[in-house]
Amino acid sequence: MVERNHPFTRTDAKTIERLIEDDHVGINHMVLGKGDALPEHFANSNVYMIVVRGAVQLVLDDHEAKSYPAGSILSIPFRTKMNVSNVGDAVLEFFVVKAPSPRSMQGM
Repeated sequence: MVERNHPFTRTDAKTIERLIEDDHVGINHMVLGKGDALPEHFANSNVYMIVVRGAVQLVLDDHEAKSYPAGSILSIPFRTKMNVSNVGDAVLEFFVVKAPSPRSMQGM
């Protein structure tokens, strides 16, 4: 068998899990309930956010907050200041793909 399975948790509870972190890519799975948010941080690679349930609210750098519904794929450049939250009533579920892997971005 050449493939590897990377299962993710199916839940409505707050979840932040690292699924893959290798030399090529980082992939995280996140579930946020109403009012939940991630701590403010800077993108440590090129970030691609795939919204599969609910709507994500983003404040990037010093721009106004914007919401993106399920079905959105967002590209966020390296070193962008990020505030990520769920201000809607529905559970927010999304995947974060970091390419290249943050491991290869260290020192940049």
